[in-house]
Amino acid sequence: MKKMLTIATALAVVLSTFSGCAKKSDGKISIGVIQLVEHSALDANYQGFVDGLKDAGYVDGENITIDYQNAQNEQANCTTIADKFVSDKKDLIFAIATPAAQAIAAKTETIPVLISSVTDPKSAGLVDSNENPGHNITGTSDLTPCAAQIDLIKQIVPSAKKVGMLFCSAEDNSRFQVNLAEAECKKIGLDFEEFTVSNQNEVMTVVQSMVGKVDVIYTPTDNMIAATMGVVGEVATEAKIPVICGEDGMVKSGGLATYGLNYYQLGKQTAVMAVEILKNGKNPGSMPIQYLETCDFSYNEEVAGLLGLDLSKFN
Repeated sequence: MKKMLTIATALAVVLSTFSGCAKKSDGKISIGVIQLVEHSALDANYQGFVDGLKDAGYVDGENITIDYQNAQNEQANCTTIADKFVSDKKDLIFAIATPAAQAIAAKTETIPVLISSVTDPKSAGLVDSNENPGHNITGTSDLTPCAAQIDLIKQIVPSAKKVGMLFCSAEDNSRFQVNLAEAECKKIGLDFEEFTVSNQNEVMTVVQSMVGKVDVIYTPTDNMIAATMGVVGEVATEAKIPVICGEDGMVKSGGLATYGLNYYQLGKQTAVMAVEILKNGKNPGSMPIQYLETCDFSYNEEVAGLLGLDLSKFN
């Protein structure tokens, strides 16, 4: 009888250790959020996630606790936050942007992890495949329609001959998108040149170096460029160089136009996946990476005016 009780007790301990969605002692599900950096796209992604959970009845401060942490664009901070979340035994972790996702992926194989604002989870080493992630990670991709964005250049600036590809050399997402954009440039007869930065202090100097060398600047959904888009837009617009961006937030911050994703809706879509895990016990590894089905055209009216362009016809 004692032996049976011992086995039962041990089993209970094991189950409590690996049940990712068990409520804490205060009765609330604990969700940790790692966001790489503060800028409009990632902020909207997070807000969509929170609102999506609320729509499903999971309200912060009531039946869930959301521990939001911003890494301030430092990989070391991502790692520190990931360590703390694992130590705290969070029930679910939401990682926004590739470096944040990579940090938590290196720290746990048991806590359910949702990722978002990651262009290609497979190439980032986060999943076995985007169709069958495996392990404890799944989420949503922010893969943008690079072909449509490059096509905008021909539509908006038909005289353009050379495109400057502006991105952070350390961001896997950006390299993936730039490769797609460059392939599209080749298809439609546009020359291109890469201009990379490794930290925010280089952004102004690099954009200034593009003046006189390119007719248009293209920048993907790059976190470092998004965080410094005000500088990029100011220098480029003064030099009369249109900037085609990866997403709407970058346009609002100083770019000219995009055909891109709604990051708020991407966050809400990720929240639906979270509910499947929290409520229905879904295994993240069996849930394919999801994508938004629609994209929208947007432009900065003030920037267009300064460049002498009428983009109202594209709406």
